[in-house]
Amino acid sequence: MEQLLEFDYRVFFLINRDWTNGLFDFVLPIIRNKYFWSPLYVFLIAFFITNYQKNSAKIISLLLLTFFVSNILSSEIIKPFFERLRPCNEPLIRDQVRSLIACGSGYSFTSSHAANHFSIACFLIFFFYDRYKWILPVGVLWAGSISYAQVYVGVHYPVDIACGAVLGATVGLSMCWILKNKVLHV
Repeated sequence: MEQLLEFDYRVFFLINRDWTNGLFDFVLPIIRNKYFWSPLYVFLIAFFITNYQKNSAKIISLLLLTFFVSNILSSEIIKPFFERLRPCNEPLIRDQVRSLIACGSGYSFTSSHAANHFSIACFLIFFFYDRYKWILPVGVLWAGSISYAQVYVGVHYPVDIACGAVLGATVGLSMCWILKNKVLHV
């Protein structure tokens, strides 16, 4: 466990302090902001309504449920259980952390940003992959860049991101499986 934590600190500081540049300092705090992606979410709702008229309410409901399940698991169950401090709040290292946004008072493990965005991405990937192969790299890049930004700005460790991504992917795939096999019967 100590080796894993040491590795986590090492990779965190590579991303947060060593692999930095002015462009990322400007862009990454923006793309990890929850409001930045609002137009995408509105587009997805309009897309489902337009293209899946009679099933759109079911699809949108399951996609929203996917987000809520991943968020509740990460924020309300896992974080309070582990109580891991954010890097920017960790007394041993906080003076060494480049904080590009307000730190926040919540816990770090697992990253809810990673869980939520990977749950949405995996839901969409699993739902659309047969028709749109490009959704796989786009979805992974989208959720991955938001997750990477969480480490870059100083609010999460890489292990928080990796575990949040696994949690989110599991929830997203599970919820889309339910949609396809139990709700829509496709």
